Amino acid sequence: MNISEVAEKFNMTPATIRYYEKQGLVPPITRNGSGVRDFQDEDVKWVEFIKCMRDSGLSIDSLARYSELYQIGDDTLVERKKILIEEYQKLLEKQRLINGTVARLEKKLDNYDQMIQECEEKFFSNANEVIAERG
Repeated sequence: MNISEVAEKFNMTPATIRYYEKQGLVPPITRNGSGVRDFQDEDVKWVEFIKCMRDSGLSIDSLARYSELYQIGDDTLVERKKILIEEYQKLLEKQRLINGTVARLEKKLDNYDQMIQECEEKFFSNANEVIAERG
């Protein structure tokens, strides 16, 4: 699979994939005889993983360190897990904050619905009074 196909598959640009590779977020991509990136299944899985993690806000530094440790091998399992736990905790905190903001906005929107309804009722009440006076 070439870089354009992978980019399209994940709704990314080829430049983003090249950037992720340059930053060490994905291991070096397999190249064909002409030196062109030739994404194998494992390469595609890495791009998908990194896209998911970046979309969720994980830092480039953490992901680069994770990728570096992955390439070293199983001796780094504990350290890799530690990175993921730290990022997981950060995501849970973001989720808590987002849930709080969503709840606050829901209350605010309900308040606006109530104020709009009151304004509409007042408008129609006044309109009916004017019609009755002219009537």
